[in-house]
Amino acid sequence: MGDPGGETAGRDRVRTHIVSVAAALLTSGGRDAISTRAVAAAAGTQAPTIYRLFGDKEGLLDAVAEFGFTSYLRDKKARPLAGDPVEELRAGWDLHVGFGLANPALFSLMYGDPQPGRRSPASVVAFRILGERIRDIAAAGRLKVGERLAADLVHSAATGVVLTLLAMPEDRRDMRLSEVARDAAIAAVTTDAPAVETPGPAAAAMALRATLPDATALTDGERHVLGEWLDRLATGPPTN
Repeated sequence: MGDPGGETAGRDRVRTHIVSVAAALLTSGGRDAISTRAVAAAAGTQAPTIYRLFGDKEGLLDAVAEFGFTSYLRDKKARPLAGDPVEELRAGWDLHVGFGLANPALFSLMYGDPQPGRRSPASVVAFRILGERIRDIAAAGRLKVGERLAADLVHSAATGVVLTLLAMPEDRRDMRLSEVARDAAIAAVTTDAPAVETPGPAAAAMALRATLPDATALTDGERHVLGEWLDRLATGPPTN
């Protein structure tokens, strides 16, 4: 009788080894260095094994991108929290930029070829972590735009900074670009003082919306309906 558990573990080891080899090839030779034949030769396996495990080259590239995101997330989670949610967002920006500059080929693979509707599971987790930082700011009453808009703005600005710096010769990179863009993006979505101290329902709605998942006295349906109302209050009246 076979050992399904052992077979699965062996398959996972082979898959991990191939992804690690492909990531090393990416680092040393860029995306063009990753061909099915080159990866198979470097990993000491056959091309059919790669097709069986990943489907095709794009599947392998997706796995390498996920490997890069996982490394990024591991570094990010290892950092101590700053305490202040805005400072934590600032620290997260710096980590994002630092990772991209230290791993240009991997970062370009992860962010340089966006495809609508396709994101690796690890990238979803990465964005969720950013969303949690944004939600903490909202819960503190210091967010002045909607959570999704804030997360999209910070993510796009930080990623754009990395891609811009990577396109420059290393000796011409000015890290003030990242600092200025970071401070401008954070200033665009946050306030120094709690926004709920200002008149009007929008800021109060954003702060309450951020803590809604903790409102266990409500049913799931009630939280959903209240969430929709708070979203409408937070975004203001519809424009004609």
